[in-house]
Amino acid sequence: MNLPPKEAGLQSLVERILNAIGENPKREGLLKTPERVEKSLKFLTSGYDTDIDKLVNDALYSENYNEMVIVKDIDVYSLCEHHMLPFFGKCHVAYLPKGKIIGLSKVPRLIDAYSRRLQVQERLTTEIAQCINNIVKPAGVAVVIDAVHLCMSMRGVEKQNSYTTTSSMLGCFKDDARTRSEFLSLLTPSRHSS
Repeated sequence: MNLPPKEAGLQSLVERILNAIGENPKREGLLKTPERVEKSLKFLTSGYDTDIDKLVNDALYSENYNEMVIVKDIDVYSLCEHHMLPFFGKCHVAYLPKGKIIGLSKVPRLIDAYSRRLQVQERLTTEIAQCINNIVKPAGVAVVIDAVHLCMSMRGVEKQNSYTTTSSMLGCFKDDARTRSEFLSLLTPSRHSS
């Protein structure tokens, strides 16, 4: 199998890691591990190559609707940039349209585009909110992410049941306490329901 230099390099690095932790990369169970890890990392970091304009693909529609749109309980999976361990949970997105709405399936796809990168949850939350704000140009956007970080559960403080919650509020969600409260109250029944 002839691989481009970048891929061949990644696989050899994985083999070196296996050696460094005291494993034998030539044993049966590990023979294809460098190839599998390469494929896995390419998928988990595919967000770097995502073209947001192509992803949205003109799925913006003129609509005379000015009430809150909420898409909640969207599964989110990412890799912590500090330890390259997964963090995962639920993402909740709301926006208040101002003449335009976005196709509902685009919201989870936008979340995937930003979560499939090395991330910190705080930046991920902000990037999702800013992206939706830039595309839809609504009166406001709110994003809340509740996630479990394996770098806290499996190592370090080893706290298996802790969630991290981050939020990004833009426009009327930031400026108007009633709008923000309405959004947060509508999340309450489903949060941590996984």
